Amino acid sequence: MRYLRRFFAALALCLPAFAHAAIDPALLRPLAGDDSDARVEAVARIAAVGTDDARKVLQALLDGELGTTPAGQVLIVHDDQAFDPATGTTGAPPDGIDGIVVNNRLRGATEAALSGLALLAPRREQRLAAALALQGSRPDPAQAPLLRKALNSETDPAIQAILRQLVATADLNATDPALRRAAVLALADDGTPALRPQLQAMLSRHPDGSYAEPDASLRAAAAGTLAAIERRATRNDIIANLFYGVSLGSVLLLTALGLAITFGLMGIINMAHGELLMIGAYTTYLCQGLFRHYLPNAAGWYLLAALPAAFLVAFAVGVALERSVIRWLYGRPLETLLATWGISLMLQQAVRTIFGAQNVEVANPAWMSGGVTVLGALVLPYNRIAIIVFAALVVAAVWLVLNKTRLGLFVRAVMQNRRMADCVGVPTGRIDMLTFGLGSGIAGLGGVALSQLGNVGPDLGQAYIVDSFMVVVLGGVGQLAGTVLGALGLGEINKFLEPLAGAVMAKICILVVIIVFIQRRPQGLFALKGRSTE
Repeated sequence: MRYLRRFFAALALCLPAFAHAAIDPALLRPLAGDDSDARVEAVARIAAVGTDDARKVLQALLDGELGTTPAGQVLIVHDDQAFDPATGTTGAPPDGIDGIVVNNRLRGATEAALSGLALLAPRREQRLAAALALQGSRPDPAQAPLLRKALNSETDPAIQAILRQLVATADLNATDPALRRAAVLALADDGTPALRPQLQAMLSRHPDGSYAEPDASLRAAAAGTLAAIERRATRNDIIANLFYGVSLGSVLLLTALGLAITFGLMGIINMAHGELLMIGAYTTYLCQGLFRHYLPNAAGWYLLAALPAAFLVAFAVGVALERSVIRWLYGRPLETLLATWGISLMLQQAVRTIFGAQNVEVANPAWMSGGVTVLGALVLPYNRIAIIVFAALVVAAVWLVLNKTRLGLFVRAVMQNRRMADCVGVPTGRIDMLTFGLGSGIAGLGGVALSQLGNVGPDLGQAYIVDSFMVVVLGGVGQLAGTVLGALGLGEINKFLEPLAGAVMAKICILVVIIVFIQRRPQGLFALKGRSTE
């Protein structure tokens, strides 16, 4: 008997788990009424139930399948069957059932409630996506019960942080002053700038001089939270400008590094350098198309093939230019400038003939899409992080080539004293060809990076040619360290000036600063050493 009693006791505990999770008819009844506020509140209360039947009721309301009988019973009518969410029974639709009319306000509340129900989904990805979607909107106080239910059942720390902020945001408009005060204090730690209007509304005055928020302590808390949000926003802006300044500096470094070799080490004013960037970008576009057509399962890895391909194609174009045109113009800077400018126009027209005049899209691989969120609201894109790392790797590779290889030794020898290097057997003509090809190949790598930041077009390189020359001249002709510092410095200055003066005025200010700097220090940040400076 003792074991039998234990069995029935356990069975009684398990029965609720198998029982139907019915919805209280009192929650459904307002949907059949005419009071708009009551209907919206009923939607929020039904969503807070969090069951599958609650989801069915809300979806049926959106789909126009929710009806009411003359007795006020709310039913879901689908395929000539009527489901009663209050009892869980299904039968034939009764006579006299009318559909419930959904206006825009009720539709919006229902859609928001369905989005909130995804917070209770079993998969973490679904819950995180629902939380982020609600974070982008302004939760209604009626959603607070559902948000609290989701918060109490959530185990993931990242989603918990978002839900706590959503609960506090929803409580800002609550009728209970205690809830509003707790919400304001909670948002002091993780509130976003999007909450400024709500907090400022609490501190505003009516025409008669009275405050919109009558509670003085709550106004003081709102002012403190607003100040904390402003401090946090200022800090995030500074960090964002630092990051995007390094990102822009990395792009300038990749575009100027090849020019630092061709102009800095060889003294060639190559106006076609921007078109070498463009060639690298279009090579990336071709690799993307080949992977999508022949290797669709590995399409996300086209970028790994594009890097060596862009380098080799730009290297080959650079060698062809040096052997056919530039080798005859050494020591004649004006003729070199005009010749390379004409070559740049020819390359642009060739690309327009092959690919068309319209821009083409190079999509970021899946592993470079999105970003990492830091400090609560600051998002650092993966593609820009990858470009920063890539620029550092390219600089390290160029330094190793110039300082630890036989080619680098010959390049430095020719740079410092061409006649003496020729006398001791250094093949200066071949070194010139390889050096120009190396600079062109690095420009091709810069084109790969640029393709990940925007669309690719025939005029891509023209936007960076002036900035590249400024970086090389500012850093010191032929100096790798100066090129790195010049690129990063110009990137940071540009990003901090843009919010204050605008993009165009920031460029003008930077150009004026560089002109003044070069007037005072013509050799740039780092002076070139060797006989070639005499």
